[in-house]
Amino acid sequence: MRAQKIAAAAARLNELRENWLNPPDLVRREPEVVPGYPDRILPVSEEAAKELKKRTLTNIYNARPQWLANAHAALDEAVAEAYGWGDDWRAGVLTDDDEMLARLFHLNQERSAGDPD
Repeated sequence: MRAQKIAAAAARLNELRENWLNPPDLVRREPEVVPGYPDRILPVSEEAAKELKKRTLTNIYNARPQWLANAHAALDEAVAEAYGWGDDWRAGVLTDDDEMLARLFHLNQERSAGDPD
């Protein structure tokens, strides 16, 4: 169940980013000639090609629109829940990368030592 929540949140994040990177009004998809390969994504016009050059992951993460922040928050919460840290995440205790890394390091140390707790 936890893995499914993480997978769903990750898939949603990917879908949102893909829709922003390659919106249907700017691209057309053509089947790849090699079976099993993804469709080719081509601009619908020269103007679309110019716009698509601006639509990079770097640019969207620099702009960090609210929909992107919300999707990342949902994924972060699903991961925190999987580790049993959901209450701390919702309380704002896990906003620091150093705290999360320290917890992961501690968990790794416990697991490598065979400690069941």
